[in-house]
Amino acid sequence: MRVLLVEDDRMIGEEVEVALKDASYAVDWARDGQMALASIETQLYDVVLLDLGLPKKDGFDVLLNVRAAGHAVPVVVITARDAVEERIRGLDGGADDYVLKPFEMSELLARMRAVMRRRGGQASPVLTNGIVSLDPATREASIDGHAIRLSSREFSLLHALMIRPGAILSRTELEDRIYGWNEEVESNAVEFIIYSLRKKLGSEAIRNVRGVGWMVSKQR
Repeated sequence: MRVLLVEDDRMIGEEVEVALKDASYAVDWARDGQMALASIETQLYDVVLLDLGLPKKDGFDVLLNVRAAGHAVPVVVITARDAVEERIRGLDGGADDYVLKPFEMSELLARMRAVMRRRGGQASPVLTNGIVSLDPATREASIDGHAIRLSSREFSLLHALMIRPGAILSRTELEDRIYGWNEEVESNAVEFIIYSLRKKLGSEAIRNVRGVGWMVSKQR
């Protein structure tokens, strides 16, 4: 899962970035509004964490531009602006949630999971296709009721497939979900992670469509 963090405060940004990476997210960190807009135009994100008091372009303007351009990416505003009018403006402007600073990372992560679940049309917090189940809160997979621990990369790749069951994702698309800026993409990393997942989950858990990519089956 790939997140765009839009935050100009270095201390806050570093803390959130570390926490997100610890939670198995690939993180791109934009430090101003113009950089945020350019990033959203060129990269697919699972969620955007958007501060409002940004240099070069205010966070509200970023939000309005994103929605005016037709981008449906979930946006969680993270800000110290606590006036009711500001919260209403943010939500009516297209934000999916509004979180006040200071916040607990555990709550922010839960809110991120909730907005991504809603955007994906998922009512249950656990993703399943009838073969494999994946709990984003615990980052555990399960087969026949048996919990299986996953590495950060394994979880990110499996989550990318599980939120789009039946869709074939190419190597590039999967790399985009598990690597952020300035992270070296290791040779054959996707194949290695899928090999590891199949050892844990079974050979039928992830299907290869030769020459195209990989997929998990739809709910049966």
